[in-house]
Amino acid sequence: MTADTAAESLARLAAERVDHRFKGLPPDADGLTVGELAAQRRNLFTGGFATPVLALSAERLEHNLRLMETYAARHGLAFAPHGKTSMAPQLFQRQIEHGAWGITLAVPHQVRVARAFGTRRVFLANELVDPAALRWVSAQLDADPDFRFVCYVDSVRGVELMDAALSGAGRPVDVVVELAAGEGARTGVRTEAECAAVADAVARTRTLRLVGVAGYEGEVPKADPERVTAWLRRLVALAAGFDEAGRFEGVDEVVVSAGGSAWFDAVAEVFAEIPGLSRPVLKLLRSGAYVSHDDGHYRKLTPFNRVPEEGALEPAFRLWTQVVSRPSAEQAFVNAGKRDAAYDLDLPFAQVIRRDGAERPATGVSVTGLSDQHAWLSTTPEADLEVGDWVGLGLSHPCTSFDKWQLIPVVAADGTVVDYVRTFF
Repeated sequence: MTADTAAESLARLAAERVDHRFKGLPPDADGLTVGELAAQRRNLFTGGFATPVLALSAERLEHNLRLMETYAARHGLAFAPHGKTSMAPQLFQRQIEHGAWGITLAVPHQVRVARAFGTRRVFLANELVDPAALRWVSAQLDADPDFRFVCYVDSVRGVELMDAALSGAGRPVDVVVELAAGEGARTGVRTEAECAAVADAVARTRTLRLVGVAGYEGEVPKADPERVTAWLRRLVALAAGFDEAGRFEGVDEVVVSAGGSAWFDAVAEVFAEIPGLSRPVLKLLRSGAYVSHDDGHYRKLTPFNRVPEEGALEPAFRLWTQVVSRPSAEQAFVNAGKRDAAYDLDLPFAQVIRRDGAERPATGVSVTGLSDQHAWLSTTPEADLEVGDWVGLGLSHPCTSFDKWQLIPVVAADGTVVDYVRTFF
């Protein structure tokens, strides 16, 4: 897919018609295209939007994109942010415009979405053994010389299945051996000896090409700086050992990849120690939650808390809800629940109350639980809260926030909706 057709694919999103599929959008916008609605630059609070509605801050989104771009450049890292966080091709493109090498994904459906919108480099952080998906990837590689695809391998059996499915492929599929984060961790090869066996299995095929090693330090059991750093040094040593053994013969660069959103400072530190190999090293960081950041899980764990001189990410999501019941002085309910808000790691956080165009802190208001379509609020005597008030909630874990909204307004600080982000889950 050429750059022109990629731009055309993204432009088609603006031609999509607004209708009942997209919750929170103004009912009187039905029939408009997304582009036409964006051009009206409606105000989120006075332009007919219906609660609940998820808003993405335009300014904070841009800040986060720029911050990670400069961070990666400062530390000599290539960057392939995990796109499964948002599954939003418009954000993929903005991340690439801000220096990303490509996009990391997890399953074949996500790769199909990325390719449909022109993504040229994909890192699949999973072993891919589905024959239909492998044949599709192979066809993409054969049809597009500019398409770069890399995926995990973590077993000899997986290599054999991949090889069988790719019989007759024109281009080999690039693979990296996944080193597990430890016993009891998620996927990956547990020992260096087993890693060598998997690499040997790859070398016996004509359909696969070993280009590096990778893993995910976020799964290190009882993760702390010392344990994470020790595992990362194992990963680097594995790459160096493979290189010394001549396992990367014929490749232009060696891929060494890690990096979730909680320990990328450790990744930057250890990857700076990678010794000179026989080929250039692509030090590939994959952190993805930064794009929207959050008000809970990652706000507490972000490496920028440990190294504040590097900058600070800003939570970019706010879920606007409305008080629909105030049954007692100690209790209230707003009209957003599990169908609207992330809740797998932390409950939402009551941040601001809006009444008659004025906002104030949500003093004395806290979220204590979620039903399907309601959030349970506990209120203290100092809480000034009435039926009809809008309550802005901060969210934890962006990975399970994006997936609940197919079309998300991007809102400037003054409330003007300047764009809409389409998601594909």
